[in-house]
This record gives sequence, C-alpha cells and structure tokens, in this order.
Amino acid sequence: MPLNDREQAAFFHTYKRLPLQPDRGEGMYLYTIDGTRYLDMFAGIAVNALGHSHPRVVAAITEQAKRYIHVSNYFAQEPQVRLAELLLQHTGMARVFYSNSGTEAMEGALKIARRWGAERGKTGLVGFTNAFHGRTFGALSIMDRPNYKDGFGPFLDGCKSLPFNDVAAMRAGVDDTTAAVVLECVQGEGGVRPVTPAFVAALRELRAEHDFLIICDEIQSGGGRTGRFLAADHFGLEPDLVTLAKPIGGGLPLGAILGAASVADILQPGMHGTTFGGNPVACAAGIAVLEEIADEHLMPRALQMGDLLLEGLRALVADFPAVAREARGLGLMVALELNVEADPIVIAMRQRGILLNATDKTVLRFVPPLVIEETHIEVTLSALREVLGGMAG
Repeated sequence: MPLNDREQAAFFHTYKRLPLQPDRGEGMYLYTIDGTRYLDMFAGIAVNALGHSHPRVVAAITEQAKRYIHVSNYFAQEPQVRLAELLLQHTGMARVFYSNSGTEAMEGALKIARRWGAERGKTGLVGFTNAFHGRTFGALSIMDRPNYKDGFGPFLDGCKSLPFNDVAAMRAGVDDTTAAVVLECVQGEGGVRPVTPAFVAALRELRAEHDFLIICDEIQSGGGRTGRFLAADHFGLEPDLVTLAKPIGGGLPLGAILGAASVADILQPGMHGTTFGGNPVACAAGIAVLEEIADEHLMPRALQMGDLLLEGLRALVADFPAVAREARGLGLMVALELNVEADPIVIAMRQRGILLNATDKTVLRFVPPLVIEETHIEVTLSALREVLGGMAG
C-alpha cells in the first residue's frame, strides 16, 4: 500500500500532507525518495535554522545520545544548563523553563502571569487579532481565529483579543485587572505582519500605568531569524516573559520560557513541571545551533539576505500588481501578500523544485534557513517571476 494511503488509514486527518516523501536533507535542500532535489524555503516552518542535517548539530546529537538520552528533571544536567546560559546571554533575561513545544511554553507563560497576578488582583489575559500562539486552551483563549477555535469552547474566562496595531483599542481594552498582554512582534501564521513602533510605545506606557506583564511570543521570530535574537529587540520592548521553540532544539522538540527579573521568583518547586521538557539531546542540539549562529555571524547575515529577498519581492509587486499586493518582513521572516489564493502558486513553485509555505490563505511565507546564500534567493525570485508572470498574462 502506498505511504499516503497508509498514513490516511493510521492518523487523525489533521494535516494536508504534501505529495512528497522525504528521503534525506542536506543544507538548503530536501531530497525525496525518487531522487528529486527541492530548495527548502520554509525550513520545517522556521525550525531548521542551519538547514538540514548540519554536521555540528548531528555531532552534538550523536555525542549526547551516546552518553544518555533521558534522566528526568530530578537531575541538574550540563546540556540544559549550558543552553540556558546561552539563552540568557542572548536575551538579558533572568530565568529559563524548558518545555517540549511552543504551545506548552505559551501555556506555562500564561500560568506564570496568572500566578503573578493572583497577589495583585489581576487575572485578565489579552491577545491580539490574527495572532497565533498554539492550540492549547490557554493559547486559544487569547486568539480570535475561528478556524482554530470553532467547536472547541468554552475557553478560559478573563481573556480577550484586541485589534492588532490599534492603539486606541488597546488603551480601551487594558486596565488595572490585566495580568498580561501577549504579543507577536511579527505575526507569523497571521501573515508576517510586524507590530508598529507606535503600538509598542503605547504598550510600554500602558504597562507603566496599569502594572501588567508583557509576554512576547518569539516561537517563530526568535533565535536570530529577524537579524536580532528576539524580534522584540528591534522595538526596545523589554518583555517580562518570552516564549521560544522552533529553532532552539535544532529540529528536535524543545521550547522555553524566558523570564525577566520581574518574574524570576514566581514559580516555586512543585508549581509547574514537565517530564520531557529540556531533553538533554535536544538541548545539546540547541547548544550547537546557538554556537553556530554566533560563530558564523548568522544574525547580521539574516538581515542582509532578508533585505535582498525583500527587495526582489517588492520588484515583483511593482511588475505584477494584479497578482501581488505587498512584500513585507523583518530579516529572514518575509511574506508576499497576493491578490489571489496562495496555494496554486505554492504548487507551481514546487513543480519548479522550490518548497514554499502559504499562510493566511493569500500570503506566501519565506522562512528559509539562516545559512541561505544569494544564489538561492536569485533562483527563488526567478521561478516566482515566471509563475506570477504566467498568472498575470
């Protein structure tokens, strides 16, 4: 029986699988079992910061797996501590808690906010429209997107979603009962939409006025993708809590909550925990990723390559306005918004050997490995020009 038929028989039908069967990955490329090579421009949805099967990551995984794979969080472990030290060095935060995923990191951050607020009479949790924070009840409760929420309610009390980048709505929607405001500085699943400086400035003013926590969701934008370790660094936001995942495990399941000094002592023994969070093999991989990003200066490179990609996409918008509406992004988190459905273009690009991802129905999302080179961008833009030109013609 073909693999896709076996998959359909075995799984809940929650994913729209691509009609490809991966065999191996190498750098910027993914190879399928029939030998076809694809340029991977979405990197496991922003996970593979160093591309596929990076030697440094493979070596770190292999070495740690030979030592031990799991011992539980009853033990202090060198891979966990070393990765935590690197995360704190990059961010200036004060504490780390590991999870297995981004959505678990967000759930834990919301718990910390509620615990912090309990002694202050604050329970309100605020998110923003078009955001994506995960699929657990806490995350869904601060989101507004029906395609993720319909049929799964009721959700948590005391939660709301305010219009993104609307200063007046935010001023009206937070008060002294607000425990935390959750923000993606660049909305990922929502179409790679950056926050405005005016919105950030107002958020900081409101925190000073009402005394709430700011939680920055950096699950997709963090780890150097935007050219700074956190997207929040571009805006001077100084969050109280940060959620990370995707690239920090080198492709293995790993998330993290980073806490500033303002929340450093909120969690005490027994209040929160995890069996698998901070797995030593995943942490060893994460150390390799962060060290490689630093050693090879991949964050400034992300800005350089991102600017090159964005410039090329804006040229396509100018040349094909009937099809393409806007190019936007920060570093190597880039989008091309279309005037048409994105999926047919994703398919046409795949037929040309380039893997892209569509989000928010009309948005092509580009989140390639940070090791991308100029030639990869040129190939992608050339193929996309051919596809858009054919549609416009």
